[in-house]
Amino acid sequence: MKRLNVLVLPGGTEIGLEIWRALKDCKEISLYSAAADIANHAPYVFARHFIVPSVHERAWVEALNEVITNQNIHYIYPAHDDVVLSLAENAHRIRAKIVSSPLKTCRIARSKRATYEHLAGVVPVPCVYNEPLNVVDFPVFVKPDVGQGSSDVHLIKSREQLIRLLDVPLRYVVTEYLPGEEFTIDCFSDRDRGLLFCGGRTRSRTRSGISMSSHCAGDAFFHEYANAIAEKMDLYGAWFFQLKRDSRGTLKLLEVAPRVAGTMALNRVRGINFPLLSIYEQERISLQIMLNHADVEIDRALLNRYRHNVQYDTVYVDLDDTLILNGRVNTILVQFLFQCVNKGIRLVVLTKHDGDVEQTLQKYRLRGLFDDIVKIERSASKADSIRESNAILIDDSFSERKEVHDRLGIMTFDCSMIEMLVNDRS
Repeated sequence: MKRLNVLVLPGGTEIGLEIWRALKDCKEISLYSAAADIANHAPYVFARHFIVPSVHERAWVEALNEVITNQNIHYIYPAHDDVVLSLAENAHRIRAKIVSSPLKTCRIARSKRATYEHLAGVVPVPCVYNEPLNVVDFPVFVKPDVGQGSSDVHLIKSREQLIRLLDVPLRYVVTEYLPGEEFTIDCFSDRDRGLLFCGGRTRSRTRSGISMSSHCAGDAFFHEYANAIAEKMDLYGAWFFQLKRDSRGTLKLLEVAPRVAGTMALNRVRGINFPLLSIYEQERISLQIMLNHADVEIDRALLNRYRHNVQYDTVYVDLDDTLILNGRVNTILVQFLFQCVNKGIRLVVLTKHDGDVEQTLQKYRLRGLFDDIVKIERSASKADSIRESNAILIDDSFSERKEVHDRLGIMTFDCSMIEMLVNDRS
C-alpha cells in the first residue's frame, strides 16, 4: 500500500487519541490533526496540527479543504459523533476520502430514536415512551436523542419530575430503565464480506460516559446481535454497539456508533487495529483478522504531556541512582535518551561511580548508547566537566544540580522531571 496522509478530526478527543495510538507507528501512515481553535490535547501528540472551524460553524468545509490541499491529505478520520455525520453529509464537497460508513447509516446511528425504530424486531431494544403520561413504571431513563457520553442524561423517578424535565427545549428520548450490566461490543465489517470481528468488553468504571476500566467479556448473544445489526445496517470498517441488561436479564440495545471508540484499545492490543483495518477496508485491500486469545484488562487514567522551550545539543547523565535506580534500568530515562539518539543529540555519562563504568553499562545492556563517558573523583564538581553552554544535566543529587545550575546557568533535571522532556508526537 502506498503511504497515506491521514488527518484526524478533531485530534484531541478520546477517539482521536486512540486513532493516534493505533496509527502512529504504522509505516503506511503519516498522521495529521485538525480541530477548532479551543484548548485540546491534539498539539501535544500530533506533530502536524491545524486550526479549522468547528463543523457547526460557517465555511468549515472550505477551511478543511485548504488543509487537505496544502498537506496532500488522502483520508479524513472522524473522531466525534457530530463530525462523523457532518463529514458523511458533505463527502461530495470534501477533497479527501472519509473513513466512514454510508450517510444513511450515519444518520440513523446519530439518533437514538431512529436507531431503536430501525432495529426494533432485529435485536431487543428498550421500551420508548413518547408521552410522559404513557409511563407506567418508574424510574425511567432520559437522554438527548442526539448526544454522546453521559451529557445531560437523567434517571427520573416520578411523573412530575419527568414533566418538568421535558419542558426544557431539548429533544429527549425517554426509555425504560435498564439496571443491569453494561457492555460494549467492538466490531469490524467489510462491505463485501460482512462482519469479520466481534469482541465484547465490560464497562466496569465510566467517567462522563467514557469507559475507563474494562476487561474482555463473552456472551453468545454478542455475536448474534452483531450479525443481526450488520445485516440491517451498512457498516464499513470499525463500529461498536452498547448493550445493557434489563430487570429480567435480557440484553437490550443502547446505541450503535459507526466509528472507533476510545476503549477499543482493549481489543487493539489483542491484535485488532481498528483504525488501520478501516483504512485497508476503504482502500479495498484484502485483509485478514488475527487475534491473540488473551484475557486482557484495561484501566485508563490521565496522562501528562508537555510542550517547552528547552534547547540542548548535549545531555549529561548521572549513572548511580539516576540511570540505574534501585538496581534497575530507569526505563523512562532510557526512552528519553533514545529520543535524543534519533535527533543526533550527544549523550555523555558523567559519574562518580566506584566500579568500572563500562562493565556496569554492559551489565545493564546500555553499552554503546553514550558518545562519551566521564568519570570524576568523589570530591570533584561535575560543573568542572561540563564544557558546552547548550547542555542539560540529569542527576539525582540536588547539590550537584544546584552547583551546575548556579555556576554554568544550564538547566538541570532529576528523575521526577524527565517526563517533561519525553516527546512522543507523531
